[in-house]
Amino acid sequence: MKKYNVVLVGASGAVGQELLKILDERNFPVGGLKLCATTRSAGRQFNFRGNTYTVEVTTPESFEGMDIAFFAGGPASLEFAHAAVERGVVVIDNSSNFRMDPAVPLIVPEVNPEDVKEHNGIIANPNCSTILMVVALKPIYDAAKIKRVVVATYQAVSGSGLGAIEELTTQTRAVLDNSEITAKVYPYQIAFNLIPHIDVFMDLDYTKEEWKMVRETKKILHDESIGITATTVRVPVYRSHSEAINIETEKKISPMEAKKLFAQFPGIIVLDDPAENKYPMPLLASNRDEVFVGRIREDNSITNGLNIWVAADQIRKGAATNTVQIAELVVKYGCFINK
Repeated sequence: MKKYNVVLVGASGAVGQELLKILDERNFPVGGLKLCATTRSAGRQFNFRGNTYTVEVTTPESFEGMDIAFFAGGPASLEFAHAAVERGVVVIDNSSNFRMDPAVPLIVPEVNPEDVKEHNGIIANPNCSTILMVVALKPIYDAAKIKRVVVATYQAVSGSGLGAIEELTTQTRAVLDNSEITAKVYPYQIAFNLIPHIDVFMDLDYTKEEWKMVRETKKILHDESIGITATTVRVPVYRSHSEAINIETEKKISPMEAKKLFAQFPGIIVLDDPAENKYPMPLLASNRDEVFVGRIREDNSITNGLNIWVAADQIRKGAATNTVQIAELVVKYGCFINK
């Protein structure tokens, strides 16, 4: 099997570390490997397949001789993605920097794999909440065409990084010890609380996170006609996001039909047995790559409507796994940059 030289930018962060783990788990054909980050992380060492690699400061020269560049997130891709492409490297970016660029495909491999062939050097990984939702929407969209989606998310603190995980732990201890609580990552205490505010507020008082779900979903499904509205909420859960999704379809589809469609769709596990109290939960979805779908029921308020509940690991399927799956598509279709 041919192997490929890979550079990972943002290697020391939570997503970067998960990317290394998943590259190994999925046996991605890595030849040479280079780990890069900011000066703050330079010098740190990590193991991969029995070898030790030292993190280097990212520069344009970091991409010389590489085939694929994974950007784990943040502003780095704005600074270095084009430098990588100029050196013949395919960039797979986990940040929001290029997602809505018309020239950049936005890929969820179970949903729109063929779009990867249209890249001009940069491929974008969608927002984590968007990925989880569109995997669940796709089989319904194909069978009955979707008119409208109303989604509310319940997003784990790990979506905000390691500092948020530490803050939840510290605040939880403080509450139980009846001691002073300090909020740094979030504007309010997150322990034993919900915060209906993820990212900055924008047009119509929707947050940037909510607009991401609206705009990215339409781009991935190639359908600007779908009405989508979102409310995104941070919850005191360490890992894995959940979503309550209401779907209005053009053609009526029963809960039983929907359940069969979900069960047949790649990347979905149906967990839906109310009599046995079986339904998706963050604890069940954590450290898994599948999107769990349950609470599948008819929306009794409209003619053609369904309600579903979704849970999935946003660090894996919502970020690192989806990114590696995109790289697998690049290898499958051979759509590298001609050097």
